[in-house]
Amino acid sequence: MSLRRLRESDLAAFQAYRQDTEVGRWQGWVPQPDEQARAFLAEMAAIPLFQPGSWTQLAIADDATDALLGDLGVHLSADGREAEFGFSLARQAQGRGIATAAVREGIARVFAQTAAERIHAQTDARNTACLRLLERLGGRRIARVDAEFRGEPCVEFRYELARR
Repeated sequence: MSLRRLRESDLAAFQAYRQDTEVGRWQGWVPQPDEQARAFLAEMAAIPLFQPGSWTQLAIADDATDALLGDLGVHLSADGREAEFGFSLARQAQGRGIATAAVREGIARVFAQTAAERIHAQTDARNTACLRLLERLGGRRIARVDAEFRGEPCVEFRYELARR
C-alpha cells in the first residue's frame, strides 16, 4: 500500500468503489456522475496538500500495480492545530490490513507536515470495522454523539489520536 495523489486516470476504480453501496454505507459522500468525479479527481491532483481549512483527498494505491484501492481524506482546521480524517476502501481490498496501513501512514504524514497536535475521526457506532481500526492505531474514544445520518437517528463515536 502507498499513499499518492489522486489523478484523473483513477476515475474507473474511483467510481467502482464509490458506487458500491456497501462501501458507501457509513460514508458522508454519495455516488456522483463521471464528470463530477473527474473534476474532483483533477482538483485533488492539483491542490496543495494539507492546507488549513481544506480537505485533502489522497489515493490509497496498490504497491505493485499502483491501482487505486481507496482514498483517505484529511481536513486540517483553519488554525492548523487539529485535523480530521476519513477513508474509503474498495470491498475487494478490505480485510487485508490496507486501511490500517493507509491510515497509519496518513497520520504520520499529517504530524510530519503540519503543526496539528491531534487528529480526530468520527464514525457510526455500528461501523465496528472502523472502530476496531481506530482502537488498533491507538485512538482514544473521547465522545459519544447523538447524530442523524441520512435521515435516521444514530450514535457516533469520536476518537482522538494525539501527537506523540
